[in-house]
Amino acid sequence: MAFINYYKILGVSKTATEKEIKASYRKLARKYHPDLNPDNKKAELKFKEINEANQVLSDPENRKKYDKYGEDWKRGEESEKAQQQYQSQNRSRQQDFSDREYSDFFESMFGGRASSRQSHYTKFKGQDYHAELHLDLKDAYTTHKQLLTVNNTKIRLTIPAGVENDQVIKIKGKGGEGLNGGPDGDLYIKFIINNQTQFKRDGNNLYSNVNIDLYTSLLGEEIMVDTFNGKVKLKIAPETQNETKVKLKGKGFPVYKKKDAFGDLIITYHIKTPTHLREKEKELFKELQKLG
Repeated sequence: MAFINYYKILGVSKTATEKEIKASYRKLARKYHPDLNPDNKKAELKFKEINEANQVLSDPENRKKYDKYGEDWKRGEESEKAQQQYQSQNRSRQQDFSDREYSDFFESMFGGRASSRQSHYTKFKGQDYHAELHLDLKDAYTTHKQLLTVNNTKIRLTIPAGVENDQVIKIKGKGGEGLNGGPDGDLYIKFIINNQTQFKRDGNNLYSNVNIDLYTSLLGEEIMVDTFNGKVKLKIAPETQNETKVKLKGKGFPVYKKKDAFGDLIITYHIKTPTHLREKEKELFKELQKLG
């Protein structure tokens, strides 16, 4: 397999900082994301390469191994340690060869108890993989499935409603292959939630601003307001003040892994002062001023 230059893939130098690597990855991931390049095999391959490069270079330990061992970075350190351990054990055997060991040696040579060189090696857990999954806030509102490709392996993932920005989940055994019979590594997925809605999210609660005119705030009225999953009718009390807050219980965001549990929606009223008044309106306001 040809050597893959992860620095070249991300378009950064070997001396790039973590911040520079992260910025370049996010820029390229957006550019080549499958959702923005449907049925584009070249973009799909590029997206896989970008994710693979980021998994290595964004992790300080992985990057250190990559810089030291190059294309063999996943196994280089483990193989080196195992070889050193094997050589150390052999030196010890040569210096102190007991009667029992002597017997075991001839048993293995002449058809007695089976022996294998692999028994001298320590088992190592496979490399953990790290990936980012970008979601819109609307996607995070409902439980859904996504098919991910990590290191050319397809993984079907069920994403529970209510996942939060920067939340990390672990998928056991979906990392790199173990060494010398050791367990496979794990896959860690970090969620990046992009919010392009009118709602601000804080934990399980949502926040929204609603503009009302001066007359509605003074006299009261029923209006329709947006929630995350539809409109509801809301009654505004007479003489409502600017910046008044109302809570719509259960109209917030789903609680992660808690069925039928939701946060609240907090609405803040912003009263719009009328402009471009006609003469008749000005006269009426003057009358009201006198009454006050």
